Amino acid sequence: MSTPQGAVAPGYEAVRDEFAAIAAAEGEDYSAQLAANVRGERVVDLWIGPDITADSLFGVYSATKGAAHLVVALLVQDGVLDLDRPVADHWPEFAAEGKGELTLRDLLTHRAGVVGADDGFRVEEIADDRIIAERLAGQRPYWRPGTAFGYHALVIGALTGEVVRRVTGRSIQEIHEERVRGPLGIDFYLGLPAELEPRFLGTQPMRPTPEQLAELRANATGPNSLTGIAFNRNHPEAVDLQELPNHRVIRELGPASVGGIGTARGLADFYAAAIDGRLLKPDTIAAVGQIHSAGTDLVTRQPAAFGLGFMSAATAYPVLGQGAFGHPGATGTEAFADPRNGIAYGYARRRFGFPGGPGPENQGLIKALHAAATAV
Repeated sequence: MSTPQGAVAPGYEAVRDEFAAIAAAEGEDYSAQLAANVRGERVVDLWIGPDITADSLFGVYSATKGAAHLVVALLVQDGVLDLDRPVADHWPEFAAEGKGELTLRDLLTHRAGVVGADDGFRVEEIADDRIIAERLAGQRPYWRPGTAFGYHALVIGALTGEVVRRVTGRSIQEIHEERVRGPLGIDFYLGLPAELEPRFLGTQPMRPTPEQLAELRANATGPNSLTGIAFNRNHPEAVDLQELPNHRVIRELGPASVGGIGTARGLADFYAAAIDGRLLKPDTIAAVGQIHSAGTDLVTRQPAAFGLGFMSAATAYPVLGQGAFGHPGATGTEAFADPRNGIAYGYARRRFGFPGGPGPENQGLIKALHAAATAV
């Protein structure tokens, strides 16, 4: 069994040991990166697996939403966007089918009710936020807007991105490049340049055990259920979620819900910049981490807690400080900022883990990291 490559700062050896234990349990083809910054210092920088280096790029699925909504947070902070103004004030077409009173705040907290399209999307449409926005502007919501919440898995970045485009004339992807990735040198892309393609490692499908497969089948939902629509299983040529970033059109256009490509370092770095004074002010940090929607998610049918475009990392990982915010990704990827403890965390893996979503291995990694970061 290979051992983790890279380094940890003194006092963080337990994080490396936990990472090595996960790799041993997962098997020889486990490929992952782990990075963490604490109070401005890189304290964890590790990677392991076949063909992987510190610079290998992964599709990070919904961890993309964190980068996209960092852009929204910056625009709110600038006074360009007003959280409590109706979306339709900027985007009149969105008012169709009873959505006219929905505010940007409600949209960011997954309360719009337009989790997908009645007839689904082709992969080329999933890749293009403008097409998603155009299709969903006239879509009848699946619940009364503002009354409940459900994960807008493949579309939330397109919806918030259309508001950004209507107000600024720029896309989330362009603003991310101009204000975050470019000037700060962060290795995370909403639209992967062709010259960086050789660094990309394709996503690998889950390999469930017989018991895990039985559990997945027992919990399966129909393609026309709310879950099926939200994850685009209602389209007759639905692309397999596990293959999504392996399509060049996804990597090229970088859809703001799921199309981000980056390293664990990149994930940790944009969250570090969010809380260390380079990007967000204290009031904005507090606002994005404040829980707005909590309870049973109508789409995933699981407990969830959302802040403003981010998920509550403090709810998912109770060792973290109140107000910690971030976003996981389908392979098992996780990324967040814990402003109270000065922690920024990025974990990316190549193969889908069971059961999908934030990998359960993050619990042990985060506990070890938090213990080291808060040791006296």
